[in-house]
Amino acid sequence: MRNTTFLRAGAVAAVASLALVACGSGDDDAAGGGGESKTLKLALNQTEQHPSFIALENFGKRLKESTGGRLSIQVYPNETLGAQQETLQLVSDGTVDLAIVSGTQLENLNKDFSVFNMPLAFTSVEGQMKVVNDPKTVGDLYSSLESSNKITVVGAFTQGTRNVYSKKGPVNTPADLKGQKIRVQESDLHTSMISAMGASATPMAFGEVYTALQAGVLDGAENNEVSYVTQKHFEVAKYYSRTNHLVGLDYLVVNSDLVKGFSAEDKAAFDKEWAAAWAEHTDLWGKETDKAVAAAEAAGAKFNDVDAAAFEAALEPLKAKFLTSDVQKKLYETAQAAG
Repeated sequence: MRNTTFLRAGAVAAVASLALVACGSGDDDAAGGGGESKTLKLALNQTEQHPSFIALENFGKRLKESTGGRLSIQVYPNETLGAQQETLQLVSDGTVDLAIVSGTQLENLNKDFSVFNMPLAFTSVEGQMKVVNDPKTVGDLYSSLESSNKITVVGAFTQGTRNVYSKKGPVNTPADLKGQKIRVQESDLHTSMISAMGASATPMAFGEVYTALQAGVLDGAENNEVSYVTQKHFEVAKYYSRTNHLVGLDYLVVNSDLVKGFSAEDKAAFDKEWAAAWAEHTDLWGKETDKAVAAAEAAGAKFNDVDAAAFEAALEPLKAKFLTSDVQKKLYETAQAAG
């Protein structure tokens, strides 16, 4: 059972502790290329077994080596520093240096991010990664929050294909979701997405989902196979239906003042090691997805395919509702063309 009250209290204590450490460390010169070292604090809402944690841990090790110890990364998993909405604000404030946040969090700050959160925008992880880590395509988008929020988007990890899972039974068509309370990320787009798929959308922080499923507050949720297993949601919602409605995204965000203070040498090392991190993560994702499905099936979870055409038809109207500017339409066309 997930103790979310404990997590919130822990987040407050952890952030307070980090602030004290920052005040006493005297290591800020390292970010500008000085001789001292700086450990960057990175917030993550996943477990230590998740591909994101593994790739980020390795990112930090390589960065430390590449900069001769001037920069390193400590990853705080399991929402230790708070839920994503909280850690995004902490990065903006400069209390936390880096965080992994879902696309829906950035969509709430700039609607142009909603393009890559659109259902059916991407049809493959490979096409997705080609677009979202291409500076020529996303450069303006990723710098759009710097002046208003002091947040720079570094790049993105895939969340893989997201699907629906339920306590009540297999889902084959949108009609099977009628009346079911399905957890959704905190976003107007994703609330509309789940509603279009036939369910009652229930926005909720990620760390609260297990308990809500267990208590009957939720009937199901939508997520990828890896998170379904690492968060043990298969224990309380054993029917996993491959709606393939979305190839999700997580973004790495950094405090803009911090990254602008990097020396040219350290910035080059940071960018190089980040490119290696998302490539490693993508490779891990495929392998861990296969393992997750096998583990869930062994524990009694049931996987099924759905009427894909029925879900595509239900989701089609969202394009007209949410793609309203020329910038958004162009980004969407780029995503579609990537396959």
